Amino acid sequence: MENFIEILITGLRSGSIYALIALGYTMVYGIAKMINFAHGDIIMIGAYALYVFIELLHMPVVPAVICTIAVCAVLGICIEKVAYKPLRKATPLAVLITAIGVSYFLQSAVLLIFGGTPISFASIIDSKALSLKIGSITLSGITIVTLAVTTISMIALTLFIQKTKTGRAMRAVSEDKGAAELMGINVNRTISITFAIGSALAAIAGILYICQFQSLKPTLGALPGIKAFVAAVLGGIGSIPGAMLGGILLGVIESVSKNVSGELADAIVFGVLVVVLLVKPSGLLGKNKTEKV
Repeated sequence: MENFIEILITGLRSGSIYALIALGYTMVYGIAKMINFAHGDIIMIGAYALYVFIELLHMPVVPAVICTIAVCAVLGICIEKVAYKPLRKATPLAVLITAIGVSYFLQSAVLLIFGGTPISFASIIDSKALSLKIGSITLSGITIVTLAVTTISMIALTLFIQKTKTGRAMRAVSEDKGAAELMGINVNRTISITFAIGSALAAIAGILYICQFQSLKPTLGALPGIKAFVAAVLGGIGSIPGAMLGGILLGVIESVSKNVSGELADAIVFGVLVVVLLVKPSGLLGKNKTEKV
């Protein structure tokens, strides 16, 4: 029983990170109707930015984290303005190819600057000092911080979308861009804000991820990005609650799978996605939409 609880806690920790990344995917798709496959590399940029601010510029932890989030948010806006805005009316295939190109560009830029050798990076979270013992179960500091930060981020995002004027504009654009523009909503500005928020969440995920694995490399964000995309599709692409649910479920499934068979863990994760899509193509919380021709 204790072993199962530990496996569940590990799954919740990984799932929380996937959920943060998946939120960026699902927000961009819900509003801009595109899949930003460069989103996973924002995680990598966030991890390297934190390394630069702390190890090279010797900044205190809190300002370094804030600057890292700001860098990724600005990068998200720049990517949208330069790469995606000119393709607003282009075919989905053109946008997809551009997104893959942006992904390789970010990886190659980091490879040229920092090299391909993995860089060790000590966690900014004191796991032992923040650990908590509940009965015979010990929660590490990284687990506690990850779950707390993820919960706060998701609650803040939900309140932002539901209660603020910008959040209402984002919901309107996701429903009908043309109608939203006729109502006086600045669609381009709303999409840019969406990219900024999604990239900021990816930066937070990157910080938590690097605190857990403590090693930097240019391809760091590739696998978490793919798994987060799987989580977004699993929960229902375009649905924010779906992204949260998909991320948590994916983390738990992955954790249980690794305990059963480490070599088949990824195969089991993607196999679950295939089963869900066969049974419910729109995802667990996604809505079936009728396309008008």
